[in-house]
Amino acid sequence: MKIKKLKVWILAIIFISACSTGINIFTDNDEVNLGKQFDSEIRKNTKEYPIYDNQEVKEYIDKNIFREILKSPEIKKRDVYNYQIEIIKNDSILNAFALPGGYIYLYTGLLKYLDSEAALAGVIGHEIAHVERRHATQRITASYGISIILSIALGENPSQLAELAANLFSGLALLANSRANEDESDEYSIKYLSSTRFYPGAVKFFFEKLRDDGLVSQSSSKIATFLSTHPDPLDRINTTENRLKALGITILNYKHDGESIFKESYKQNILNKLN
Repeated sequence: MKIKKLKVWILAIIFISACSTGINIFTDNDEVNLGKQFDSEIRKNTKEYPIYDNQEVKEYIDKNIFREILKSPEIKKRDVYNYQIEIIKNDSILNAFALPGGYIYLYTGLLKYLDSEAALAGVIGHEIAHVERRHATQRITASYGISIILSIALGENPSQLAELAANLFSGLALLANSRANEDESDEYSIKYLSSTRFYPGAVKFFFEKLRDDGLVSQSSSKIATFLSTHPDPLDRINTTENRLKALGITILNYKHDGESIFKESYKQNILNKLN
């Protein structure tokens, strides 16, 4: 009993520290199991998250973009996490999101809005960074509640991860990343793409297109929620360009149509096949 109480006190101290330092007490195995539970909840909720049934598009993205990025030497947990990509059919949402353990989802609205494989690679690299940097479980550790976290950490309730996933699933609100998380994921997207055939700074292409299309506004219904939880797109463009300059990488924008952008292949293999 004394040992158990000591473990509780130690974990309590860790939890309190986590609230201010970003410590994460979830293991990689917890990340994988939690991601599986979330994925299961998503697949059951077909009304809000209808899975897109165009396997040709999904397989092209998976093989030619997603798996190519996962080869980056900067990605450390490709053999630890259950990396997979899924598409949700909703043309009104210009977004993507990632869950613990390697589960990444793209909306058809985003796929129809982008115009190059590089732009999509930038987004996917950003989402992989959320997984690799363990942003979701950092926020759960700091936010959810000490009794739940201690129960999971002590292994006293094996079903707790499933209960946690079910409770958090409503709106996925607690998994919303902080602005610091978003900035870090932009930075790591550059790192991941630097060893691929894609332009390393493509994470900014989406924001440049939003800007030029006049969608960088809270009044834009398509991205109102996105803008309320993410750093200002114009700031993200500037920050990305400063990082590229520091690395000696030529500054390109989303209108560029040369090597490393792949607009024509995106049009042929993705845009023209979306329904």
